[in-house]
Amino acid sequence: MDSWICVTCGVQFAASEEVPRACPICEDERQYVGYNGQQWTMLAKMHADGFHNVVREYEPRLTGIGTEPHFAIGQRPLLVQTDEGNILWDCMGYFGDEAIAAIEERGGLKAIAVSHPHLYGSMVEWAERFDARIYLHEADRAWVMRPSERITFWSGDALPLTSETLLIRLGGHFPGSTVLHWRSGAGGRGCLLTGDTISVAADRRWVSFLYSYPNMIPLPASTVSRIRDAIMPYDFERLYGGWFDSIVTADAKNAVIRSADRYLRALARDL
Repeated sequence: MDSWICVTCGVQFAASEEVPRACPICEDERQYVGYNGQQWTMLAKMHADGFHNVVREYEPRLTGIGTEPHFAIGQRPLLVQTDEGNILWDCMGYFGDEAIAAIEERGGLKAIAVSHPHLYGSMVEWAERFDARIYLHEADRAWVMRPSERITFWSGDALPLTSETLLIRLGGHFPGSTVLHWRSGAGGRGCLLTGDTISVAADRRWVSFLYSYPNMIPLPASTVSRIRDAIMPYDFERLYGGWFDSIVTADAKNAVIRSADRYLRALARDL
């Protein structure tokens, strides 16, 4: 039996003889079904069709791994190297020889942590290949399309993975939407890895916060205010979103605070 992958969102489903009827993640109002209707693929077919991984070094001990040609929503996972084991932040649907080699060269994986369901990808495939645990917030348990004993559902608002990495639940985009604070990143000034729990704007001095990005549904003021306040205790110079070029390169914490305040002012404005 094959594990089917949704072409629109890139999430892998449990193995089945028949193609799944639908993708609940894409049918949810935060996502969408592609213009050509629900379509499916699988890892072997993607490999045969010429998909491959690309690897980009961002800074010491931080590596981006993406897919070409563009697939699904085009996200780029991040490999964080720590002295206590490496962490893969977020996943994508396809991974092949280039991704495997890049991870093995850097010491393998201790853990996989994912910001929210749109970036689950083929996380179980990755975990099985590298004998790693997967950490997901329990608030998003219902969105797991391929269950596995490797998944740990954590609760509360924070979970340390190593002495220098901390998962922080911010909510908003999904109830369990999470970011990863990497204290040692940016030369010890700290990095925040966000997927699109906090999304980097086109003007990369700014970020934004939405319930749905493709359908442009905003979050309420109370939620954005809570996200701003929840991230306030943590220092970070850089912020890495979920795509190759979605980076706030400097003064990222202030960018998040400024952006939240601007968002709140916009919601209160009477045009």
